Amino acid sequence: MELVAVLLATNFTKTITWTYDPRGEMRGKPSTSYRRRPGRLSAETVIVALVLSPMLLLGQTPSVAPSNLTEGAKVFAQRCAGCHGADARGTDRGPALAGSRRVSARSIQKLRDVIHNGIAGSGMPPFDLPAQELDALAALVHSLNAPAAENTVPGDSAAGERFFLGKGECASCHMACGKGKPIGPDISNVGRDMTVDQIREALLQPSAHVTSGYELVTVQLRDGKSIRGFARSQSNFDIRLQDLEGRFHLLQEGQISAIRDEKQSLMPPVKASPEELQDLIAYLSRLTGVKPGVPAAAHGPEGSGIDFSRILDPRPGDWPSYNGKLSGNRYSELTQINTTNVNKLLVKWVFSVPLWKQLLPDTAYFIENMRYFGLEVTPIVADGIMYVTGPHQAFALDALTGRQIWEYSRPRTPGLVGDASLGTNRGMAILRDKVFMVTDDARLIALNRTTGKLVWEAVMPDEPQHYGSTVAPLVVKDMVIAGVSGADWGIRGFIAAYKASTGERVWRFWTIPSKGEPGYETWKGKDPVFGGGSTWLTGTYDPETDTLYWPTANPFPDSDDRDRPGDNLFTNCILALDPGTGKLKWHYQFTPHDVRDWDAAQPPVLVDARYRGQDRKLLLHADRNGFFYVLDRTNGQILLAEKFVKRLTWASGIGPDGRPQLLPEGDVSCPENATNWNSTAFSPVTRLYYVMALEKCVVKLSPGSWKTEHPQEEPGKKYLRALDIESGKVVWEKPQIGPAEGKRNTGVLATAGGVVFYGDPNGDFVAVDERDGKMLWHFPANGESKASPMTYAVGGKQFVALAVGPNIMCFGLP
Repeated sequence: MELVAVLLATNFTKTITWTYDPRGEMRGKPSTSYRRRPGRLSAETVIVALVLSPMLLLGQTPSVAPSNLTEGAKVFAQRCAGCHGADARGTDRGPALAGSRRVSARSIQKLRDVIHNGIAGSGMPPFDLPAQELDALAALVHSLNAPAAENTVPGDSAAGERFFLGKGECASCHMACGKGKPIGPDISNVGRDMTVDQIREALLQPSAHVTSGYELVTVQLRDGKSIRGFARSQSNFDIRLQDLEGRFHLLQEGQISAIRDEKQSLMPPVKASPEELQDLIAYLSRLTGVKPGVPAAAHGPEGSGIDFSRILDPRPGDWPSYNGKLSGNRYSELTQINTTNVNKLLVKWVFSVPLWKQLLPDTAYFIENMRYFGLEVTPIVADGIMYVTGPHQAFALDALTGRQIWEYSRPRTPGLVGDASLGTNRGMAILRDKVFMVTDDARLIALNRTTGKLVWEAVMPDEPQHYGSTVAPLVVKDMVIAGVSGADWGIRGFIAAYKASTGERVWRFWTIPSKGEPGYETWKGKDPVFGGGSTWLTGTYDPETDTLYWPTANPFPDSDDRDRPGDNLFTNCILALDPGTGKLKWHYQFTPHDVRDWDAAQPPVLVDARYRGQDRKLLLHADRNGFFYVLDRTNGQILLAEKFVKRLTWASGIGPDGRPQLLPEGDVSCPENATNWNSTAFSPVTRLYYVMALEKCVVKLSPGSWKTEHPQEEPGKKYLRALDIESGKVVWEKPQIGPAEGKRNTGVLATAGGVVFYGDPNGDFVAVDERDGKMLWHFPANGESKASPMTYAVGGKQFVALAVGPNIMCFGLP
C-alpha cells in the first residue's frame, strides 16, 4: 500500500510517497520528488495547501474541519493575502501570520476579535464580515500556528532521537524526558510549546529567540575571576548565575565588578543534512511531556549532586530533608544565633507564594479552612539553594536573598476532599540531581533541581478512592518514600517506595490489611475495604538498624465504629519497616480502636541517649491521645508512657502490656487533640523534649443526656512544654495567648545556641531559652503559623526561616 501527499508551494510541487506492509508498518523511508510548476498558484491554493498538507501526510484528523479551513482560505485570499502574503508568511505591508509566536499565543476568539475590530494605529482596518466568515478566518489563522504535536511531521523520529543523543550532541546541553543534561532549557514538552516553524527556526537560528532565564552573560568578579553562564534571575543588586557546567553561583553586588551581556545564544546552529534535520524536527515535534505512570528511561550515569551520604550526615548549614535530619529530631548544631544575640534578629527577606494563581474549590471544607489558611511547608536547603512548595507549586530560591530561580506549577485537581483539596503540601526531598514532591491527587513527582522541569511522575494509587497527598517525601538510600491522605473519607492507606532515578515502585506496605494478611483479624466487622490509615506525615530513618519508622492515621469511619469492632490495625500506629523491602519489623498502636480521630501522625523522633542507666536507642513520641511515649526503637518496647496534658479522661494510664487502661466515658472527653503533626525537638544538652500542647476538652453527650443540663465547653489553651524524657514530667511550660481552635498548629526548632524557636497562635515568631522557657525575642509576623521553623547557613551566616500565612520569612543577624 502506498500513501502519497502533495505539498504545494508558490513555484514547485513536492511529492512524498510512503510504502506500508499489510500490517500498516512503514517500509523503509519515504521517497521525495520535486517538480517546478509552470505557472503561479492562487493565494487560495497556497494557503489551503499550507494548512492541510501536514494533516494529509499520515491521515491526521485536524482539530478544525477542513471545510471550515477551506472557507477561511477563500476569505484570506480575498481579504488578507495582499498584506500578509499568499502563504501567510508576511510582506513589506503586513507581518507573518504563519509560525508567529505572537499569533500562536492568542485563542480563536481573540483572533476573531482582532479581525473584526482591527488594530488602531497599525494600519489594519476592521473587517465587518458575516459571522460564518469571521469564524472560518479566525480558525484558519489559528491553525497556521498549531503546536507541532498537533501536526504529523514527516521524518523518522527514531533516527531524530539518535541524532539528538549522539551525532547532534543536543543532549550535552538539553534534557528531554529525563535524557540529557540540564545545562540549557528542558525541551520535554517542546512539541506542545512550539510550532514546527518555531522548532526549525530554533535549530537553524538559535539566537533569534533566547529562552527567558537562559540569556548568556559573563560576570567579572572583583577578585579578578570571571564566570560565564546563564542569568537565571537577576535584580539590581544580585544575580543567580548558572555556569556552563550547571552549577549555580549566587552573587551579590559587592562581589561583582561588571556584567557583560552576550547577544547570541550559546547554542550554535545545528549542523545536519536536510534529512537529519527533518528527522530531528520529527522527533522534537513528538515531545509532549513526561507521561504519568511511565518510569523515566535510564540514560547513562545518574546526575551528580546531593548524594545520600549528605542527607544522612548533612554538611554544616544544610537542611536537606523535611526535619533537617533523618532522625526527625528538629535540633540544629548551628550556634551563630544564640541566647546572647537572638534579640538582634532582623527580617532578611520574604518570599510570597502566589496563591492567587490557583483556582480554589468552593466547598464547605474549603471555606472553613480558609479562615486560618497558611503554608505548611518546611523549606529544605542544600548548596545555598532553598526549595519550597505551595499549593500545586514548587520553587527554587536563592537562600541568601529569597530571589526565585525557577518555578514549577500544575493545575488543581477537581473533586478532591480534605487538605489535599486545599493544595496543602508540606515540602520536598532531594537526591542527586532531582527534587521530589507529592501532588494533590497522590502522585509523586521528580523535578530536575537545576531546571525545575518534570523528570518523572508516579501515580501512587492503583485505583480511584478518596486519595490525596500532602506529605513531604523522605529519601532513604536510592529510594523516595511517600504516603497518602484521605482516611477521613475512606481509603485503604499505604506507604510506598520508588526508585529515585526512574520513579518505578519498589514496594508498598498497606496500612489496612486484606483477608489473610497479618492484622486483618483485628477488624471484627465488615471487610475494611476503605478502613483509612492515612500516612500523611513524613517518617524517620535509623541507618544503624536500617529501619524506617512511619506513623499512621485514624480508621474510617472516624467515630461511627459499629461496623469495625476490634483494634483496627494498622491505624494509629508507629510502623517499623525494612526500607529495602517494606516488610514489617514491629509495630505499636497508640490508640486501639480509635473513635476520637487521634491520628498517630505526630513526629517519631529518634535519639541515642543514656536512659535510666543504659545507652539506649530511643523513639520519642507525643501523641494526640495525651500520652508522651518513650520506646526502645529496636523492638518497640514501651519504656515510658506518661500524660503530658493536665486533663485526660479516657484512660488512667498505659498498662505493662502497652495497652491503654480505659476509663468509663462521661459527658466531657479530654483531650480533644493534645498535640498535632508539627515538629518537636529534643536537646541533648538539657535532655528536654519540646512540644506544643493543647489543653482542650469536648462535650460528648451520652444517650438521654439532652434531658439534663450538660457541661459547658471551656475554651482551649496552648502551651509550649518541655518534658523530661526520664519521667515524662513537665519541667517548664509557656502559656500561649491567642486562638486555639482550627488548624493553627506550629512546630518547634531547638538549636545548640540554646534557643527554641516557634510560632505562636497570634502570629508572632518567638525565641525562648531552652533551659527555662524565658522569652528572648519575638517578631510580629501577623499571619497564620501552621508550619515548623528550620535553620541553615549560607555565606558563613546562619538564618532561621518559617512559613507564615502565604509567605516564607527569613531572619538573620545584622
